[in-house]
Amino acid sequence: MKREEIRSVLQKQRDYFASGATLPLSVRRAALEKLKRAVKTREYAIAGALQKDLGKGSSESYLCEIGMVLSELSYMEKHLASFAKKQPVKTPMALFPAKSYTKPSPYGVVLIMSPWNYPFLLTMGPLIDALAAGNTAILKPSAYSPATSRLIGELIQAVFPAEYVAVVPGGREENALLLEEKFDYIFFTGSKAVGGLVLEKAAPHLTPVTLELGGKSPCIVDKSADLPSAARRIVFGKFLNCGQTCVAPDYIICHYEVKQQLLDLLRKEIRAQFPNALTAPDYGHIVNEKHLERLIRLIDQKKVVIGGAYDREKRKIEPTVMDSVTWQDPIMQEEIFGPVLPVLTFDRVSEVIAAVNSREKPLAFYVFAENKKVSRELLSRCSFGGGCVNDTIVHLATSEMGFGGVGESGMGSYHGRAGFETFSHQKSIVQQKNWLDVPLRYRPYSRQKEKLLRLFLK
Repeated sequence: MKREEIRSVLQKQRDYFASGATLPLSVRRAALEKLKRAVKTREYAIAGALQKDLGKGSSESYLCEIGMVLSELSYMEKHLASFAKKQPVKTPMALFPAKSYTKPSPYGVVLIMSPWNYPFLLTMGPLIDALAAGNTAILKPSAYSPATSRLIGELIQAVFPAEYVAVVPGGREENALLLEEKFDYIFFTGSKAVGGLVLEKAAPHLTPVTLELGGKSPCIVDKSADLPSAARRIVFGKFLNCGQTCVAPDYIICHYEVKQQLLDLLRKEIRAQFPNALTAPDYGHIVNEKHLERLIRLIDQKKVVIGGAYDREKRKIEPTVMDSVTWQDPIMQEEIFGPVLPVLTFDRVSEVIAAVNSREKPLAFYVFAENKKVSRELLSRCSFGGGCVNDTIVHLATSEMGFGGVGESGMGSYHGRAGFETFSHQKSIVQQKNWLDVPLRYRPYSRQKEKLLRLFLK
């Protein structure tokens, strides 16, 4: 799409929003319902596109993308009225007899830029929240997931007029063109490097931004952990979507006393959950050759204790675990974003806290411990976006809590009420009465007035 086309769509959306057409709750609810019907109608087509792009099986596609989109739609439909209504707040005596309230108001035209690893979920999730809040939206899905991006374009075109929701196809050139324009809000999911560029491009326009990034998310396994359960849930969270998940456990820090037992259990769980991974039709593949070669370079075969094999032609790497890893190893210098799991050890919890806090703040944080003192100390002393105790990744599978990062892993959050509030500006309003006008604030001032002011304002 050329610059002129982008500007034309953007202007149509500005005009449409300015008309007030998106403000009535009936319109927002109808938009969510139409989108929900379209997703349900195209469920198998969506799963097929995800299979082409990432090799996802139908169950994983529904569990991690389609089902979560439908769940967010249902939640937002149910709670839309309560989220959108004005909220009364206390009014100080100095403003008597006024009433005060806050009222959520949509920003206007929002840009949603989504990644390739969960291309349907991470495009539709923010869109649902933006529409519920009363905005128009321009979507920019990833060029690395072409089948899903194409399907998203067809779905949106069938459901919404372009002045309400539009999709801009393409790659880096279109990304650059979009970021040169002024939007009322930008929502970006992707890498830290591109997130920094988005923030830089938004700055001249003073455009508010939400960044959903990533990072090396630690998984701490204490000696008090239920090890069989820990192994099962770590294997699920790490190797889901072939490890290409922003909140996947990036590495394990295991208490040295239980490391070997944990490794044995991880081997058992990998065999049970991913038998014959390289030939299994429902085990995903790496998104492209560039990422495949990067991951292969990170695998130190001398330290591999589980897996390690790969198929370049199919772009598959079997679930792999590396032992005897140090903080200096290449695999610990970048986010892995693939099915390779390094294991480090610790003796004291203080070591873990120091190690995690000396590095960039992670998006997710996982603790496996039956000792509540250990989990409380780790959760309170370490900085991270969100996480789980005795599980992995499921904290993002709810609309009841916001999901987002902190520091280098992002800013802002979404899902449910948090998503509605992300795409809304809270107007603070004082509604004054006319039947009484307290004269304290008006000139001329006097000592008596000042005494009364001091009584009210302290």
